[in-house]
Amino acid sequence: MRDRTILVTGGGAGIGKAAVLLAAQQGARVAVVDVDLESANATAEQATELGASRTLPVRCDVSVETDVEAAMAACVNELGTPYGVFANAGIDRAGLVHELTAEQWTGLIAINLTGIFLTCKHALRAMLTAGTGGSIVCTSSPASFVAFAAGGASAYSASKGGVSALVRCMALDYARHGIRVNGIVPGPTHTQLMWVNVPEPERPAMQRVIDSEVPIGRMASPEEIAQSAIWLMSDAASYVTGSHLVCDGGVLAKASISV
Repeated sequence: MRDRTILVTGGGAGIGKAAVLLAAQQGARVAVVDVDLESANATAEQATELGASRTLPVRCDVSVETDVEAAMAACVNELGTPYGVFANAGIDRAGLVHELTAEQWTGLIAINLTGIFLTCKHALRAMLTAGTGGSIVCTSSPASFVAFAAGGASAYSASKGGVSALVRCMALDYARHGIRVNGIVPGPTHTQLMWVNVPEPERPAMQRVIDSEVPIGRMASPEEIAQSAIWLMSDAASYVTGSHLVCDGGVLAKASISV
């Protein structure tokens, strides 16, 4: 990552923040893109302390194309064309299909799927203009491949299924330009997003259930997942494109019943 420009959406917290800090430790120039500018600023400050050669915090709503276009332009102007882009920003809203409003559905899709599309669109334009190739990593989910047993995840699952399909198509379309596109598939991870649909009093019990059900016996740290994204953006993954790196503690390998 040294002296390369890396752009991370959702970089103010969770897995995105962990990826920013890992890239910083390797001497990267890092654009921290987040809808919460205060969080982006705080992460950028930490990244500088950890060794980032330069940082750029940017406030951006990934569902708004003018925001994404401006964030990418700022990155190119201030740090240079990104070699690595981690399209990671996302939200979760639970609900059964017959109870979801159209606004809830479209709001989630706008961030989780359209936001990934817009991030990739403007990253690809910048990379193609520079002609230097690059690597894009998109955050998918086990929900892209199987339904969550707890239920109520139709909108989230649909958005992540779209992300995975988009990854495969972009990988084929841009391989000849030296641009690799891959997805990561995180399992249960200690982030704010993990608990957004779980009332606080219920979280300890939910934690125990998750720990008992994940084959590896625990939830991941954000850093463990971020390592996968950093690897995919590195030269060590130079022959990897159109793939999904599953880092889920064995969740997808497990049958649906525990006997």
